[in-house]
Amino acid sequence: MSLLPKSVLIQIREVWADNLDQEFALIRDIVDAYPYIAMVPSSRLGLTFSDDKGNLPTCGTDKYCIGNDLFANDSIELLRQSGIDFLKKIEKGIEAKRFGELLMSSGIVLNDNGYWMTFHSGYDFGYLLKLLTCQSLPDTQEGFFPMIHVYYLVLYDIKHLIKFCNSLLRGLNKLAELLEVERVGVCHQAGSDSLLTSFAFRKLKENFFSVSLEKYSGVLYGLGVENRQNTN
Repeated sequence: MSLLPKSVLIQIREVWADNLDQEFALIRDIVDAYPYIAMVPSSRLGLTFSDDKGNLPTCGTDKYCIGNDLFANDSIELLRQSGIDFLKKIEKGIEAKRFGELLMSSGIVLNDNGYWMTFHSGYDFGYLLKLLTCQSLPDTQEGFFPMIHVYYLVLYDIKHLIKFCNSLLRGLNKLAELLEVERVGVCHQAGSDSLLTSFAFRKLKENFFSVSLEKYSGVLYGLGVENRQNTN
């Protein structure tokens, strides 16, 4: 398992309306070789791509790279303090319909070989699902989860996984500290949070799950957990 050494340079790529097509073209180029995708809830959509050993793509540069795309926000003051530029978001923000179209054709959804890792992101996956289908979400979890499983075949929610690990703390930052995973970038910014999620997932799997994680796939923390686990 590869967790990058501290000396390695990592580039967090910013994605706006004016470079959206270019960045999605890059995603299409790397997704087959780096099909492990970490996503976290934020004011922006943060995506980190890696391979089965945890290696990151270089995206044609001498630095490992991850990306983040603009999205809606709730905790505005906290996000301003973390360096989010809301004026730039208004001027160069990504149009939702166009983003959904590019996401659908990117190869990261409806991918039999794709693996998604997240931390308490049920509502964010719901929002992405709405963009992908151009429809309102189902009224029930019974209608929601089959659609999730079509678009995200293998999906692990770390906040659900740590329920099965003795004495682990529940927040992503505290969990990363416990697992000795170092953050790159600024807390509450999408690219940094998604990279931390990717590394934390791999350390969690290595240290606490010696067997297959298959039975934990498809469960989003706080949504249908009991029903899903009872069927495994």
